[in-house]
Amino acid sequence: MKKVIKKILLIGFILFLLIQIYQPARNIDKGQAPSDGFANFYNAPQQIQKILQNSCYDCHSNNTSYPAYSYIQPARYLMEKHIKGGKEELNFNEWKNYSTRKQRNKLNGIIEQIEDDKMPLDSYTLLHKNAKLSAKQKNEMVNWLSVIQKQQNDR
Repeated sequence: MKKVIKKILLIGFILFLLIQIYQPARNIDKGQAPSDGFANFYNAPQQIQKILQNSCYDCHSNNTSYPAYSYIQPARYLMEKHIKGGKEELNFNEWKNYSTRKQRNKLNGIIEQIEDDKMPLDSYTLLHKNAKLSAKQKNEMVNWLSVIQKQQNDR
């Protein structure tokens, strides 16, 4: 029985080592991301930029700050899959490329997601405590986004 357990553990360890070979490309722009993203497009105040940086950009921009655990599979794969999905839904670096209609829809969505406590995701804030929005930060974001939304609708 002990031999079987040892073999299973050895095979498991070898498989763990082998999956480390697969390392998907990182979501790091290396200076190539457009400088006219969301915050610049709307001339966001410093506090709003800080909130976006801490709570949104890791999954919704072309540049992610990777924690130490992201170098180990399968965490790396799961993280990259999550980032890819986040960027497909909303990429703040690509904001200027969105049509006015899409920008309006995304602004509505962002406000709703913040108000309904759906963003940032609980699974993200579990490991990134500084990304969780306080009531004050939520109010700041929603108020600022509402002003932007009103400006968009007035155009």
